[in-house]
Amino acid sequence: MNHYYFALLAFFILIAPNISSSHVDETLEEITVTGRKKVLVGEARSASEGVIGQVDIYKRPLQRPGDILEAVPGLIVTQHSGSGKSNQLYLRGFNLDHGTDFATWIDGMPVNMRSHGHGQGYTDINFLIPEIIEEMSFVKGPYHSEIGDFSSAGGVHIQTIDQLDNQSIKAGLGENGYNRILVMGSTERESEVITGALELQGYDGPWNDIDEDVNKVNGFFKFARNNELGDRSITAMIYDNEWNSADQIPSRAISGGLIDDFGSLDKTLGGSTRRMSLSSEYNHDHKTNQVVWRSYIIDYELDLWSNFTYFLDDPDGGDQFKQKDERTIFGGSYENLWIGDSESFTEHRFGMDFRHDSIDNVGLYRSRDREITGTIREDQVDESSISSFYEMSFDLKTNWRAVLGLRADAYKFKVKSKDYDQADDDSDFILSPKASIAYAFSDNNEMYFSYGNGFHSNDARGVITFRDPITGEKSSPADPLVKSTGFEWGIKALINEQLNTSLAVWSLELDSELLFVGDAGTTEANRPSKRWGIEFNNLWSINEIWSLEADFAYSNAKFNDEDLENRSVPGSLKNVASGILSAEYPSGFFGSLSFRYFGEVPLVEDGTIKSDGSTYANLALGWSMADWQVQLDILNIFDSNDHDIDYFYASRLAGEPLGGYEDIHYHIFEPRQIRFYLSRQF
Repeated sequence: MNHYYFALLAFFILIAPNISSSHVDETLEEITVTGRKKVLVGEARSASEGVIGQVDIYKRPLQRPGDILEAVPGLIVTQHSGSGKSNQLYLRGFNLDHGTDFATWIDGMPVNMRSHGHGQGYTDINFLIPEIIEEMSFVKGPYHSEIGDFSSAGGVHIQTIDQLDNQSIKAGLGENGYNRILVMGSTERESEVITGALELQGYDGPWNDIDEDVNKVNGFFKFARNNELGDRSITAMIYDNEWNSADQIPSRAISGGLIDDFGSLDKTLGGSTRRMSLSSEYNHDHKTNQVVWRSYIIDYELDLWSNFTYFLDDPDGGDQFKQKDERTIFGGSYENLWIGDSESFTEHRFGMDFRHDSIDNVGLYRSRDREITGTIREDQVDESSISSFYEMSFDLKTNWRAVLGLRADAYKFKVKSKDYDQADDDSDFILSPKASIAYAFSDNNEMYFSYGNGFHSNDARGVITFRDPITGEKSSPADPLVKSTGFEWGIKALINEQLNTSLAVWSLELDSELLFVGDAGTTEANRPSKRWGIEFNNLWSINEIWSLEADFAYSNAKFNDEDLENRSVPGSLKNVASGILSAEYPSGFFGSLSFRYFGEVPLVEDGTIKSDGSTYANLALGWSMADWQVQLDILNIFDSNDHDIDYFYASRLAGEPLGGYEDIHYHIFEPRQIRFYLSRQF
């Protein structure tokens, strides 16, 4: 990685000449605090939406970049594999896998991958540098017209910063071979600003018999121009990573003494990925309306080796397999906001977006020691969508307002199978109405009734019909677009200018939990389902120094059909609690204690087998003095040996009878570890 360090040095040299003593004074200027302290009364369309600012993010000690999504109340982020793989997400009674029903955007670019080699909606944010986040705007439920695919449970828009106040360098060291270097800064000339950040990270992990050997490089560069013609920006991002994996392991391998909790049954798992993107945004305020144009192009590649069943399918060579995804994505969006009748304060919002995924190769292969031994399937996919939405908000009468919206999405799927030497295509269209009514008790208290339809798309390989060239049998395609219907009642309130609180009671029905299972290369049509739950979110500004976030959620998820004895949805969390107690003293001392808890989870449909609950906590302590800052993070401070994730399925260890055994497979929390950071501003 020597060439990366030379690149880091060159970057810092380019930024350094723009440093001046005025930057020291800038650190003393008063800044506007945004984030979860922002009251959205009069703006929100439901009780379960909000804004997270950098002020809410920097105080959170992070084990991995994906953990930043846990700033969204009620969202749980876990991992069952190596550090370079997308995280597993849980929200509102969903095991979201890697993002199937939670949509994520960064600077207007979609992160969820359609028809992905590992899983539908695959969401990998390892390319995101947490320090360059300006704001995260989240919604939950399908009540918002501007979001479409993968958003039944909700979504988040992440906006990166245009300009940094100072140049800085940050170095981190920790146990298990952890190291990180981050350099970032801005240079300004008249109305133009160039901002850059470069991150290098390595990590070996706590595993007994493998080193994760993470080698991650992230680059971020943004050019922004603000003048009377509007705000314009062009952003380039680059990400490269490779790693080894310690995947989930069966309980009987530990109880039988074959390995311990930090052991591995296949020591050649892991992956490599890269992502490069170029995006632009143009925002212009006219006298009567506001217009936003966005465009992007993304080049992406993933190679992933996994082995979840060991010797079940192949008693001699083992069940390792490789998944590959190689694609280019391009698209854009247009949005127009204008005010109509000033007497009733009618606000109109219209938007359109387009996306095309050109997937050169999405493949599933048999492998051994990362060498391909056979092809399970290999496809070329082209998937396009065009969408539009219209939303109108208006005052009904004193203290009442309404929001009505309609979204239309059209999809085109084209798949060329290299295995079958066949090609086929399909298309689908869906309309999603939305509606919300709000009543304001005061300037700081509001009640909401919300309704909406949402959807998620299915993998293109699962919606196309192919004929087996040997047997002549046709495949059974899934529905391309799967509808969801959601309702919510809730309130938002700011009490005594200190407690920002919200309460929501919601329900959500899915026509069918259809999913292309990337691990198996098959389409699995699940049953219709229904979920309901309660969320209670709080941010208490205790005084000028101390603050407390405390979020609680309960969800009940059941299959909604005639099979009354097997209605539990495997992997659906019921009880979730999370929070962070933080302090920031005028003398420069700061700290935070964050925690998360989730209760037992059903692992099979009859509910007889469940995982135990888990509790995880992190501590951060630091001191800022002039241009220097030191920080100590203690991850998993109580050294919990609870499980990050649990599954129940059949696998076979070497020497076991053919057919193997059904067992709980789990991935344990990484043990307590300490990381130390030192940073300096210039």
